[in-house]
Amino acid sequence: MKEQEGLNPSQGQDWLTQIHSQYSRKRKSLRRKVSLTQIGILIMMFLLWEVAGRMKWIDVLLFSYPSKIFGQLGKDIASGEIWSHLSVTVFETVVGFLLGTILGTLIAILIWWSPFLSKVLDPYLVVFNSMPKVALGPIFIVMFGAGFTAIIMTTISITVIITTLVVYNSFNEVDPNYVKVVRTFGANRKQIFRKVIFPASFPAIVSTLKVNVGLAWIGVIVGEFLVAKEGLGYLIIYGFQVFNFTLVMSSLIVIAVVATVMYQLVAWIERKLMGGREL
Repeated sequence: MKEQEGLNPSQGQDWLTQIHSQYSRKRKSLRRKVSLTQIGILIMMFLLWEVAGRMKWIDVLLFSYPSKIFGQLGKDIASGEIWSHLSVTVFETVVGFLLGTILGTLIAILIWWSPFLSKVLDPYLVVFNSMPKVALGPIFIVMFGAGFTAIIMTTISITVIITTLVVYNSFNEVDPNYVKVVRTFGANRKQIFRKVIFPASFPAIVSTLKVNVGLAWIGVIVGEFLVAKEGLGYLIIYGFQVFNFTLVMSSLIVIAVVATVMYQLVAWIERKLMGGREL
């Protein structure tokens, strides 16, 4: 900086603009390299899979191969059969994702609000988080019937505890000095939460959305395994029952593509909410 002390204000501004442009170019270059590498890895995996299938290096009855799988996908798309299954699963995932995130955040707020409740619920949250929630699926079927509600409840059971723990921990990790400053000015607990705790925890809450995308898909697919008569989870189970593993693999690829789109949508919302700041 000592070299720049002799610059006038306009020269200093030009210098800063140049430094920022160099930084932006490096970031764009890095993103481009990462994207190209990711695409290259994906293409290589599919090529290797195709060769392995055609050369009989793998059991094609179990693992199929890409050209056969994409042929199955093309047939399902042409017949229109895939769209009803896809729309059902995506709707269930979005509903489960939103309800799990909102409910988990509200529980975290409630626990933070009441230290007594926090001490009471803490061991229950830890124990419930360690439980295999999939095992609750049959109970939900008995309680809510074999349908949409049971699938959503299975999804919520998987997402809500993780959301609660992550958001509640983010509340507790807020710098206590901020709280002391606001309390010095006479703020009550509601004002402390609204002015300090929630804004400081907002990045963690938004990041939780990305975690819940994957968890919501797991919950919905597991729920569809158990009770559904349509949906991508149902297609996977049906393919397994009739030994059509090409159908199973094509359903998995559709899930991967749609889950990636949903994840990127959440990441885009995150960037917008965070003002383009790198997290």
